[in-house]
Amino acid sequence: MALLEVKNLKTWYPVRGGMFRAPRYVKAVDDVSFEMSGGETLGLVGESGCGKSTLGRTLVRLENPMSGSFRIDEQDISTLKGRSLRRERRNFQMIFQDPYGSLNPRMTIYTTLNEVLSLHTRLTRREKEARIMELLEMVGLSRMHAQRYPHQFSGGQRQRIGIARALAVNPKLIIADEPVSALDVSVQAQIINLLEDIQKRTGVAYLFIAHDLAVVEHISHRIMVMYLGKIVESGLSVEVCGSPAHPYTRALLSAVPMIDRKTGVKRIILPGDVPSPLDPPAGCPFHPRCPLAQEKCGREVPPLQEVESGSFRRSACFFPERVKEML
Repeated sequence: MALLEVKNLKTWYPVRGGMFRAPRYVKAVDDVSFEMSGGETLGLVGESGCGKSTLGRTLVRLENPMSGSFRIDEQDISTLKGRSLRRERRNFQMIFQDPYGSLNPRMTIYTTLNEVLSLHTRLTRREKEARIMELLEMVGLSRMHAQRYPHQFSGGQRQRIGIARALAVNPKLIIADEPVSALDVSVQAQIINLLEDIQKRTGVAYLFIAHDLAVVEHISHRIMVMYLGKIVESGLSVEVCGSPAHPYTRALLSAVPMIDRKTGVKRIILPGDVPSPLDPPAGCPFHPRCPLAQEKCGREVPPLQEVESGSFRRSACFFPERVKEML
């Protein structure tokens, strides 16, 4: 049984036009469907502006979907409002990208965590204090940090506090929106290891959003690749990174620095810029930049379908077998 089930999700933003012009929309998330199981880490990767953060924010209802649905633990979250939505937030939380801007600078860490527990639980004062100390220990901080303010911590420590806040109510799913992109490389590794340790202890599932495919490959069981609001490839991490079936994934992999890069694996420079989600190209959204594009690609939208019968691998490409030609 899937923990998270997303069906035909669209998050479009209306753009004001003239009085006699048809309405236009920025198609940030455009007809996305996927599932993930409890206790797994699903990586979501793509260039900046591809819609991955909007997808994450929609799943925690910080953005409202235009259409489609998503269910968490069999509860349809996409239609909930008010108290019903607040009650269900115990099952899903979010770790934000910016550890500097996501904490209230006027609140101590104790107050920040106590606020979450007061809102979502009925614990006594003593029970909440014990839970706060447990959370601090879980993320590698100590009791002495509880009465400090955010400005007294480093970036890595602030992100640990953000993780503790997300864990406070024992959620089943955490949306991690580029949780390490604002941190130094050495600190990134510490946070990744911390997230993995927490998953082993609690069984929480992560939707891990990042633009760095190397980081996503390390932490994720499965990977989805997003381009211009659509999922263009998905599968097990070892398969997607070892033998990509979409030319965009191949281009992303070629940009990952490797000390022992094999002879013949060269950097793939894609022509042009990412098209505007306000005016996406007809047919395959990647075809204007794709070195393998054919006439068919400009007319038809390739479905996200199995690369091989019975496989977990899916690719939104008419010619997945030709991706190896890009080496």
